[in-house]
Amino acid sequence: MFFSLGWVTALVAGIFSLHVVQKLCFPYFWKDVFYLMKVIRYGARLEIFKITSNVVTIIDRFVQQAERIPTKPFLIYEGITYTYQDINERSNKLANVFLEQGTLKKGDSVALLMNNEPDFICVWFGLIKLGCSVAFLNTNIKSRSLLHCFNCCGAKTLVVGADLLDSLEDILPSFLEDSISVWVMKNESSHTEVQTLLDKMDQASDKPTPPALRAATSLKAATLYIFTSGTTGLPKAAVITHLQSLKAAAGFWAYGGSEDDVIYIPLPLYHSAASLIGVGGTIEMGATCVLKKKFSASQFWNDCIKYDVTIFQYIGELCRYLCNQPKAEGEKKHKVHMGVGNGLRQDVWREFHRRFGEIRMCELYGSTEGNLCFMNHIGKIGAVGRSNFFYKECMLPQHIRYFSKILTFYGNGLVQRPIQQCCTEGMLSTRGWNLFRKPDNNVLFFFFRGTEPKLRMKLLFKYDLVRYDMVRDEPVKNRQGYCQHVNKGETGLLLSKIGASSPFFGYAGSKQLTEKKLMRNVFVKGDAYFNTGDLMAEDAEDFICFKDRVGDTFRWKGENVATTEVTEVLGMVDFIQEANVYGVEIPGNEGRAGMAAIIVRPECEFSGKKLFDHVLNDLPAYARPLFIRLQESMEMTGTFKQQKFNLVESGFNPSTSCNPLYFLDYSEKSYVPLTNTLYGSIVAGERKL
Repeated sequence: MFFSLGWVTALVAGIFSLHVVQKLCFPYFWKDVFYLMKVIRYGARLEIFKITSNVVTIIDRFVQQAERIPTKPFLIYEGITYTYQDINERSNKLANVFLEQGTLKKGDSVALLMNNEPDFICVWFGLIKLGCSVAFLNTNIKSRSLLHCFNCCGAKTLVVGADLLDSLEDILPSFLEDSISVWVMKNESSHTEVQTLLDKMDQASDKPTPPALRAATSLKAATLYIFTSGTTGLPKAAVITHLQSLKAAAGFWAYGGSEDDVIYIPLPLYHSAASLIGVGGTIEMGATCVLKKKFSASQFWNDCIKYDVTIFQYIGELCRYLCNQPKAEGEKKHKVHMGVGNGLRQDVWREFHRRFGEIRMCELYGSTEGNLCFMNHIGKIGAVGRSNFFYKECMLPQHIRYFSKILTFYGNGLVQRPIQQCCTEGMLSTRGWNLFRKPDNNVLFFFFRGTEPKLRMKLLFKYDLVRYDMVRDEPVKNRQGYCQHVNKGETGLLLSKIGASSPFFGYAGSKQLTEKKLMRNVFVKGDAYFNTGDLMAEDAEDFICFKDRVGDTFRWKGENVATTEVTEVLGMVDFIQEANVYGVEIPGNEGRAGMAAIIVRPECEFSGKKLFDHVLNDLPAYARPLFIRLQESMEMTGTFKQQKFNLVESGFNPSTSCNPLYFLDYSEKSYVPLTNTLYGSIVAGERKL
């Protein structure tokens, strides 16, 4: 009896001690474990799709949900509720219109230019049911960019929203010349060359189209094209496969969402966040979403209370707008328990909690075209993701001689390989360490120093942070020409390994655009990485934090701005000889505002009015440079690239600049001289930007 009592006491004491050690040394252990189990569970589902070639796509999942819960609200828009069955049947009508017309066939690409409304989703789903891929067009793009988008994705059909048809009037002749058919969501149209859809949908059948039309046999088949700004000067069509859309749809679920949630979507559907994560995530869980035509800070909390919203999507700027709203009674009396998005600054994050309650803010990181996604499932303020023992890398015991065999992850499953065989398949000596690896998948890493061998396995996230020279605007290389890892806590350029488990599908229309996003021979000859263009740091607790964006793209008002595109537009002004566009930080604002250093032609004079009219007509609001710096010459790098680093560092303060500065003033309809008084009002947040 005494023995058994002592044994139980010792066991309890041991368990308690382990619990204390775990809390002190591994405080996020169980959260990491539960999150990892979800990732593995969902990954296994995708692996089954690969093996069986029987892919259950997002549209298949939606049809399943429409059959399972037909009368459940799927979409709420401007107070009107649409059930799963409603959207399913209306998308069937759209599909049957084109099926009867015989104008589309499986494999065709169709462009969609619409603002947020239920028919955006109905058109999207209807076209996918025909086996077509859909290109989401940014409603802010202008004529030149719009024509370019069609050439990229090979679309010969355009479906346009009723409220956007007039914006196409100047380029409709170009569409006709290129044999592009235009369909508008109206009952009738004054343009004889534009065909109407609503009248035909009213007469069409709501019966399902043949499932064979939408069937997909490969996860790598393209289903969408989503345009993103890049370094080429014009939008790039990122190829979105079924694999990417399915991964994105798991976001809410991975964070703990369920079918009981109501999701608020105030972001534009032509962006991947709203369409893939928002709508896709709603479908995956069988939940309900509230779609907003356009974000309104003054209506946000009223909507959340009115529709019992529990989850909302955000970008950092959206949360800042909410925090800047006047305090209102009852702004904490809501059911929102989670926000999912990216770009949330630490100060805004804390203020958001203080104002609106302890809402769990779930930051995530990932580009539309990228092959890597981080998720801050812990909820640590300021982090975009987490890398830990379980799913980033695993360090096995030093005495490798005790292991006769080890387990290695391959794209097609889990296999066993003898250590000796693995060690003979590749070796690289660097700084006294011998690195053994399997060249085709970069999974196994053997580090030998003296007689103390270690084994490291990268399990899920194959990424690296490398040293980056901001002045030269390029990665730092060693004598062998390879990139160098940063130390823990240091800022480095984020690169994501390209392989079977993390493919990069690139951009439609040009292999050159795809190749420009790749870095080859990064650590060893023959490897390939996706260059995110983002600077990150990994802290002592393995949290990943976003630091800055490098290269020719910056973010303003929730949109990516391609500096080369803005430069090309400015170059069309007759008095501008050369322009260098970059982003500058404005206190209290998310992202970077556009600024351009320009050289005026010797025979011309600067005209703020003429430049204002030009950017107003040819650039969307978020891409228009807020500040202009007049210079006599441009600083160049050793490889004849325009130098941006010093310009960014100098900012837009007129008191510290030896060059004339100008500000985009909408009230004066001109670029006006940037005075110290005007500068002070901008920095103080008194001037609307």
